[in-house]
Amino acid sequence: MDSRSHSQPEESAPSPSLDDCLKLLKGERDEQRLAGLLVVTKFCKGDDAVSLRKIYDAVGPRFLDRLLRTGLGKGINSGNSSENRDAYLQLSVTVLAAFCRVPEIASSEDMVSKVPPILELMLKESGTSILEECYEFLYLVTNATGDGVTTLYESGGMKVLAFQMSTFADGSRLMELAIRLLQLMLSKLSLEIITNDYLSELSTIVTVVAREFAVLHNALKFESLHLLTAVLSSNYSALLHEALRVMPDSKWSMYMRVGVVAILQNRVAPAEKLQALILAESIVSIKGEEWLIGKIDLPDIQDSIPSDRCLLLVLESSRVEIAVLLNELAYLKYEASKNTSSTAESFFSKQRNVAIAFSLVEKIIRLISNIAESEGGLIDDNTFMKVMNGLNETIGVVLEYLQDAKEHERKKGNDLLASVRLVGSYLAETPHACKEKVRELLQHMLSIEGEDEPSPFYSVFFLLPMLCQTTMEIEGCKDLVSSGMYKAVAECLIKLIGPGRVTVEDDGCIFLACDTILNLLLKKEQVRFPMDESTSIHLLKALAYWTEDSNDPTIIMMASCICALLFDSTSEEALVNNTYFDSNSVNSLSRLFARSLASWGQGAPYGKKEDMDLLEIVTAGYSRWAHRFPHIKEAVER
Repeated sequence: MDSRSHSQPEESAPSPSLDDCLKLLKGERDEQRLAGLLVVTKFCKGDDAVSLRKIYDAVGPRFLDRLLRTGLGKGINSGNSSENRDAYLQLSVTVLAAFCRVPEIASSEDMVSKVPPILELMLKESGTSILEECYEFLYLVTNATGDGVTTLYESGGMKVLAFQMSTFADGSRLMELAIRLLQLMLSKLSLEIITNDYLSELSTIVTVVAREFAVLHNALKFESLHLLTAVLSSNYSALLHEALRVMPDSKWSMYMRVGVVAILQNRVAPAEKLQALILAESIVSIKGEEWLIGKIDLPDIQDSIPSDRCLLLVLESSRVEIAVLLNELAYLKYEASKNTSSTAESFFSKQRNVAIAFSLVEKIIRLISNIAESEGGLIDDNTFMKVMNGLNETIGVVLEYLQDAKEHERKKGNDLLASVRLVGSYLAETPHACKEKVRELLQHMLSIEGEDEPSPFYSVFFLLPMLCQTTMEIEGCKDLVSSGMYKAVAECLIKLIGPGRVTVEDDGCIFLACDTILNLLLKKEQVRFPMDESTSIHLLKALAYWTEDSNDPTIIMMASCICALLFDSTSEEALVNNTYFDSNSVNSLSRLFARSLASWGQGAPYGKKEDMDLLEIVTAGYSRWAHRFPHIKEAVER
């Protein structure tokens, strides 16, 4: 027996080389090319772009197209068994995904043309392996060329993603690729177009990604955050907000809260915390301020989150963001080199970011106000005090920013106007907070203008709730009169009710302005308040215009009351002799008093108790000056 047969192992067949594969791929028969492709899959595992390019050039796009069509049952040999078609399909998708690792191949027209059939295949296939390679192919093509993104979108990519994403495992490669495909579409296409075309699908996608944002603890959590922020904070997200608002299942908003809390309470980059605040601001806009508080009731969230955790984290993070951003804005405005494009770009970027933090703080102020009014137990006293202290600190920082602007004699800027708005929101609830600082800055705040404003209006508008309350006291009236800024309040009221009036969402601000003027006029003896003639005349004309077509008793009585008090210091003769006053104005005011005094002496209430109180002021005033206003007297007695 030959001993060598036992001592030497049998040699295994050598592995085929790349050159062997290329020979097969260049063969004339499809069988040779198929054999070559089967062998070539071992070379497709890595990112050897040179080898992949050689293989692609050898096999050619036409054969790849035939292979895919055959696998889909559309080729010449479509009668092949189902088993063969499945094998062709798997092989086709595998090599296509591999070839697209080379950007030049991925961006080619041949690969872009395969996006529609791959999408068609994805709707039919449920196997994770082939589906993952389909998503890999789509991502590589769309990442390589904008044409790929457009083709994916126009071929119904959004529908496929919305249909399939909810079936993917949390944090899986499929979920990661789907999120990246969405990011690419959002970066290349207008969200306005996407929302109009696929609102329902986009809503579904948001709810799926919200869960990923909550449950993951890896890089995909941040990818989810960026996607959600881009979708929900866009200028074109109103329709999407409404769709989410009426969605019966609100779990998505709880997932959002879990994710926001996780970002804000952990050590992450400041840019990520800012993204979380932007997302939180969008969700509050959709769900209301109560979203910030409440119990998390989700079966797949194991860690218990206190009901006030989100509220406190959002407030503290916003406070820090405001302090940092206002400091940086002040530096850019007053110290950095001017007129450079980078400085301007940085300034506007920080302006946008601070506006988000301001909006969140304003919403928290509204939440605390509602809680205080309802006397409910939504938060305990300890949390309430923490929030109030945080708000006090935040407003203090904003007032320092306004102080800085005053010292630099700056009165124009959207950042300054936004600062006044936030201060006004806080002082509306606590009018005597930061009393000395507010008194020091009052004149400056009332003179601030937005970038596009020709004169102050919104700064006064934002401070009206506070001014209405502080002028109920002598001290508050003196502050407003001594600064001369009562004129700003009068001008604001004129713009709200006169010809060419400014349209505002809440008409209640008109009565706040009226009440402020009324408070001043009722205390004019104590505060020595002589309203100048020009302001009086323009205000009288605006009040007459306001009431001309109104049947609201409160409007008629309020206007009559202010006019009655203004008439104490003038006469009809003095008014008609003024260039800006004419007989038409006298006739309008005569009709106004005839209507307001119609119930005088009839013993029947004119309306609400407040209206009766105003009527008493009107009748008392009329008895003092009626002899100086013959036309009004005639109209009343007629």
